[in-house]
Amino acid sequence: MPATRRVLAAFAACLLAPCAPAIAQPEAAHYIDPSAFVPERLLPPPPAAGSAREKRELDEVRQIVAAASPARLDQARWDGAHEDASAYNAVIGRDLTTLPQTAALLSIVTEETEGVVVVAKDHFARLRPYGADPALPHCGKKDATAAPRSYPSGHASIGYALAWTLVRLMPDRAPAILARADDYAMSRAVCGVHYLSDLEAGHVVGTLVAERLLADPRLAARIAAARTELSAH
Repeated sequence: MPATRRVLAAFAACLLAPCAPAIAQPEAAHYIDPSAFVPERLLPPPPAAGSAREKRELDEVRQIVAAASPARLDQARWDGAHEDASAYNAVIGRDLTTLPQTAALLSIVTEETEGVVVVAKDHFARLRPYGADPALPHCGKKDATAAPRSYPSGHASIGYALAWTLVRLMPDRAPAILARADDYAMSRAVCGVHYLSDLEAGHVVGTLVAERLLADPRLAARIAAARTELSAH
């Protein structure tokens, strides 16, 4: 089964029924039930180190890095430094950090997503592209031995979680928001710090976490307040 279909299948399985009990509690989780986010049940494993599939993925990253214009690389660096809702200010047309109800909700989404990602990264321990190829230009840390944190992408996971939340709050802006989410995730490949399958896995994690949070009755008042706040500006 191709990687995309495996990821989507895992996503669907966790939507339809709880996954197996978790061994580790995500550090930042307060709303998310970790039993629904066991890494090996949520995502397929990444390609094995040194495998032909990993080599193909590494070639993809090399091509993306080589083709990036200076302006796109600058954008990728900016995105890498902003792992938060400010990444969506331009497409929303306002500074989301100045809207207290919206900012509070998006902060919860960010924290909860990060908690799930930490457990998954620790479980899969995939070396980043620049760890596999030390000559690869990248925006990450120089010490390749300290980089087994590639899968799933944290930036992509948080970016897609925030995007899906904003889409549910502002459905009329969905095309622009989702396009920005894709571009934000791609910045991690442009920076040479993630494979495309890391971004794909982040898409699954972020969307699933956001959907679980948006359906949580404990957050209903926060969600309603953020929706009202966004519609009033």
